[in-house]
Amino acid sequence: MALSIVHSRAIVGIEAVPVQVEVHIANGLPAFNIVGMPETAVKEARERVRAAIINSGFEFPAKRITVNLAPAELPKVGGRYDMPIAIALLHASSQLPEATLERWEMHGELALSGDFRGCDAGFSVGLAARSAGAKIAIPACDTESLRLVSGVEAYAFKNLSHACAHLSGCEVEEALVFEQDLIDLSKSELDFAEVHGQSAAKRALLVAASGGHSVLMIGPPGVGKTMLAARFNTLFPRLDEKSATEVAQVWSSHANGFIPDLWRKRPFRQPHHSSSAVALIGGGAIPKPGEVSLAHRGVLFLDELPEFQRNALESLREPLESGEVHIARAAAHITFPSEFQLISAMNPCPCGFLGDGTDRCNCTPDRVRNYRNKISGPLMDRIDLHIHLNAISSKILNSRSPVRSESTELRSRVVNAHRLQKQRQGKLNSSLHGVRFEECCELDAAGRQLLNTACDRLHLSSRANVRIRKLARTIADLDHEHAIKKEHLAEAVGYRLLDRQI
Repeated sequence: MALSIVHSRAIVGIEAVPVQVEVHIANGLPAFNIVGMPETAVKEARERVRAAIINSGFEFPAKRITVNLAPAELPKVGGRYDMPIAIALLHASSQLPEATLERWEMHGELALSGDFRGCDAGFSVGLAARSAGAKIAIPACDTESLRLVSGVEAYAFKNLSHACAHLSGCEVEEALVFEQDLIDLSKSELDFAEVHGQSAAKRALLVAASGGHSVLMIGPPGVGKTMLAARFNTLFPRLDEKSATEVAQVWSSHANGFIPDLWRKRPFRQPHHSSSAVALIGGGAIPKPGEVSLAHRGVLFLDELPEFQRNALESLREPLESGEVHIARAAAHITFPSEFQLISAMNPCPCGFLGDGTDRCNCTPDRVRNYRNKISGPLMDRIDLHIHLNAISSKILNSRSPVRSESTELRSRVVNAHRLQKQRQGKLNSSLHGVRFEECCELDAAGRQLLNTACDRLHLSSRANVRIRKLARTIADLDHEHAIKKEHLAEAVGYRLLDRQI
């Protein structure tokens, strides 16, 4: 009898969980069994491993082979276990007698020829291996996914023979070196100066970016709602390394994987209004992140907001409050981060031309009311700024664009506001809760009277009351004021005047 153990990892949500690949060879009728809750692709590793070992010039043992993937209760998915199964099998059959496998973690799918194919979530695997102080063996085609994990001791192998030669000491392969500084962080080509007019909307977006608040833009077609939303990300600095790592982890667990050229850039997601609730929130038999998680630390732009399915919109309510998505399945309970800024846009009526100064709108009051009621009150409560955009005159539209960068000027104000909030409370104003909220958003007597009057007349909820105070705190920060003044509160209340109209 012979036993060999090789370490690998399974992807659960955005985490790479340790998995032990145990191979036991015993006398008896030839058999090859894989246990430990493997799904179909893992079970099929028997044939891939058998062919790869033979085609790589090794001998496949004609004995009773048992492969155990531990822990047994964790579902195992994909072809990433081919490499550790093959290496452990060769080690257990004494074909790699000199190999020392204790500190190794291995990931990779095998072709029948013995060549390695890539596997998903290399970024999360690299982070976990670095934290564990392990060496990691990956296919040569997977090095791009580890490009951003500096400090990990990784080795890339083209095929099974190449990996075995290194492990046995016949051919020593150099560890890969990754440098994040080599990644291009080119500036965006978009700028707020390209949007003519709409100074009130730009002011509102500046406030939203400075405090992490959500926005709803309402206006007829062609007034610049989509252009403003597309340029919203230009108001932010690049992500710090901690936030960028979180974003890369989420994206690495997605089907398309993380693109290293997007390192430290804030995500901007714009799903179509036909997207389902699962597409927005995430899910599936094997839970994958949805749009709200792919927009983590960035922007989620929902254009034509009332056209989304009602249940899809309602599913946004919890992530907007908690910054997390909890997906429960029979086999697992997964949590994905989802701290995003919601930027949404809609027309004022079904035809889009209500209030544009022309007689083109033929929508009845009932049609307008039904259209606006597609957005529920609880969801509206969670949107801090409601902006109405008017049509731009031809004179303003055809005026010459300024040469200066408007986004650069606005971004400097956002950066200063973020710095002030981080120094004062360690987080942005939109995330204030409890005692810190009461301390930072305290109102004087005149402010309390103004807010009480506004809440009574507009029938605002307690949540809207709290969000108005947070918004006023952000406006005061932009004015470099320590205390919230009456004019700051008045501007914040002004951004909620559409509550009773939708």
